[in-house]
Amino acid sequence: MRTDFDPADLSRNEFYKLLTAVVVPRPIAWVSTMSHDGTANLAPHSFFTIASVAPPVVQFSSVGRKDTLHNVEATGQFVVNLGSEALFEQINDTGTDFPHGVSEFEAAGIASEPSLRVKPPRVAASPVALECEVHSTLGIGDSTVVFGRVVHAVVSQDVLVDGHPEISRLKPLSRLGKDEWGTVGGVREISRIRHADWRGPAGGR
Repeated sequence: MRTDFDPADLSRNEFYKLLTAVVVPRPIAWVSTMSHDGTANLAPHSFFTIASVAPPVVQFSSVGRKDTLHNVEATGQFVVNLGSEALFEQINDTGTDFPHGVSEFEAAGIASEPSLRVKPPRVAASPVALECEVHSTLGIGDSTVVFGRVVHAVVSQDVLVDGHPEISRLKPLSRLGKDEWGTVGGVREISRIRHADWRGPAGGR
């Protein structure tokens, strides 16, 4: 048995709660930006993924028009900081609806460090930062998708194994439904099967 849900029969918030409960886990883009007057902004966005490899482009969606979007549109730059388990409460703090002009770095007591290629600062304690210049934006309904070309990436040596970021050391957080957050549990590995090696469906092998 399945239960049917028609978006036309539900309110915006009701279907939002459904979508965010089933599109899981969602990686978190902890986005830092800078306003024209030099105020550093920091906020988590869980509608986040890779958009392109060549050129390297990441994307996140701003639901509504918030300081992050205003700053991105005004300056054309932002940084995606990885949200790790150790920063759980700080990430949540930066989701607070502070008044315009308040720096989440200062309000939440989060240390920053200069970026190399863009003006917005990085989160000093985050193990990964992707410095981005805006590629384009796309308005869809009540949201805006921001595409950022990655112009520089920095990764803490503490999370590298043989030069590659190791998931057990990154310990990224994710967003689930309601007020739920996810951590990396069991990790499974399997190689993609080439057609030349195909031996039939998994259940029949």
